[in-house]
Amino acid sequence: MLKISAVLIFALIFSANISAMIYQAKVRAPELNGGVSWLNTEKPLSLAGLKGKIVLLDFWTYGCINCIHIIPDLKKLEAKYADRLVVIGVHSAKFTNEGETENIRKIILRYGVEHPVVNDADFKIWNQYAVSAYPTQVLIDPQGYIASEFVGEGHFAEIDAEIEKTAAEFRKKGLLDEKPLKFALERAKVGSLPLAFPGKILADERSQRLFIADSNHNRIVITDLNGKLLETVGSGKAALTDGNFQNAAFYKPQGLFFENEKLYVADTENHAVRLINLEKKTVETLTGNGKQAAWKAIGGAAKTASLSSPWDLTKIGDAIYIAMAGNHQIWKLDLTKNTVAPYAGTGAEARYDALIDEAAFAQPSGIVTDGKILYIADSESNIIRKINTETEEVETLVGGDLWVFGDEDGEGNEVRLQHPLGIAFYGKNLLIADTYNHKIKLLNPEKSTVETLLGNGSSGQTDGKKATFYEPGGLSIANGKLFVADTNNNAVRIVNLQTKEVSTLKIEGLTAPQIEDETSPVSPNLEEKTVETQTVAANSQNSLVFNIKMPEGFHLNVAAPNRFEISASDKNVRIETAAQKFKAVPLTIPFQTLSKGETKLTAKLTVYYCREDNTGVCKIKTLAWQIPLKIADEKQISNKIELSAKVE
Repeated sequence: MLKISAVLIFALIFSANISAMIYQAKVRAPELNGGVSWLNTEKPLSLAGLKGKIVLLDFWTYGCINCIHIIPDLKKLEAKYADRLVVIGVHSAKFTNEGETENIRKIILRYGVEHPVVNDADFKIWNQYAVSAYPTQVLIDPQGYIASEFVGEGHFAEIDAEIEKTAAEFRKKGLLDEKPLKFALERAKVGSLPLAFPGKILADERSQRLFIADSNHNRIVITDLNGKLLETVGSGKAALTDGNFQNAAFYKPQGLFFENEKLYVADTENHAVRLINLEKKTVETLTGNGKQAAWKAIGGAAKTASLSSPWDLTKIGDAIYIAMAGNHQIWKLDLTKNTVAPYAGTGAEARYDALIDEAAFAQPSGIVTDGKILYIADSESNIIRKINTETEEVETLVGGDLWVFGDEDGEGNEVRLQHPLGIAFYGKNLLIADTYNHKIKLLNPEKSTVETLLGNGSSGQTDGKKATFYEPGGLSIANGKLFVADTNNNAVRIVNLQTKEVSTLKIEGLTAPQIEDETSPVSPNLEEKTVETQTVAANSQNSLVFNIKMPEGFHLNVAAPNRFEISASDKNVRIETAAQKFKAVPLTIPFQTLSKGETKLTAKLTVYYCREDNTGVCKIKTLAWQIPLKIADEKQISNKIELSAKVE
């Protein structure tokens, strides 16, 4: 856990622009010692090894919405100063679940983080730098001294100016290293799946349709309740574009509400609310201008107002209530007046029950209503809240507080949750996606009691009566079945509520969107293989046969760009097809030998392999062989070279 100073300041920091400090006296930056593991890099980094580079340390934790808001700024800085700046994420976890390296790897993929990240699970680097709040950025000059420190979000312009000034100063001194560095990114180790980190889900019993926020594919997927693909809405590009289903674009959509052939979408990273008209097959923006609202934003005309990470929404009459995670508030969109404004919460990040204009929330991320009461998954406070829209009172039903979390069933304040993101009605009760505990829990709102319904507290993807989940984010019920957006498993899970049997939904025909400007690493996750000298006959037809064994339960992803490349070191070998995509293994590649002699073949295969149900994870492996070849005049020689490998 954090030290007391960190706890107190985190409770005070919202999405505000808190402070910036420019160091006048030279203070040596502590070395980056004490990390549990490193990601997005082949080896641990050190400040000594980065001498000559400007280094920006970003202290963060992945459940913190203010930390997530920093990522686009970091991307812009990385692009602008690619030759002189190295950004390093120092992930110092608030929640127990966030301290697991594999979970950090998932969030790196989910948010497209492309700089090295150290898992500072024990807060050793945090303490060495005397950090006291999330997020904090520390700028280090090319000689290893701290140049400046920025606390809170909203400091892009100041950091940009400080990097520019530092670069100019050290270039003049001849001490600036301007050779770009390349790192082994986590995204090079995985391939695309049909669903990518689905955040929310909505099952409609009347129309027998399922609506899935395919968040990282920037689209909405529509199936029937058995998984038959009906529509995809959105091109897959991350953009704020209205239009028809093919041309419209979203950016990491989350919450959904359906009524009268209209699907309302919380388009989270576009900071907007969108409307999908299923009859006209069009998408339009109801509110949000695409720019993140400042803290204490007051809203205004719906079309021109700025929002901040709307995560979920629901509707009463002509009003849409929005769980505005980025502002730690509930907002109200009036469809009659076309206005949007804060409805409940001061914007302070806290657990505080009161009337709506005095209460405080902490990253509300799930919201449902019975037409009178709003029920809210207040994720960062680890609690479930309710708002009576008639009395306008906010009340906490169960859970702890900003720094009071865990996994305990019980009653009222005794209950412990860990970053719950989803909530759904189950008769008179509520179901909770207790996200970081990898569980589904049952809440009786009358008694304020909670009990575990599904999950054992460990992440996984086991079906059956002893099912496991991996950071589930969204829930919805239809036909006696619970549909779960099992976010980190890239899957939709189905729970038979009578038997508690869990299965994984298969969506036939759904593939990842093809984005034209998307590039793949040349040799992702490379493994080099050694082969003894092979003897083949001169002036003959021969072949290379690649036998690739997949792990149990995995198959070659034929929709992915599986590719081979074959080359020879001289003209003694003729290869008709030197590079091409393939869709099956074993793979046979013919080649022609000419006169006798010695040569070498170089063979490279990149394979994408996924679970049989195309969920969970899709891995990438590049296998490379150097094959010494002896070409002889002998006739009784095998004309087949078999290369076998097993991928894990």
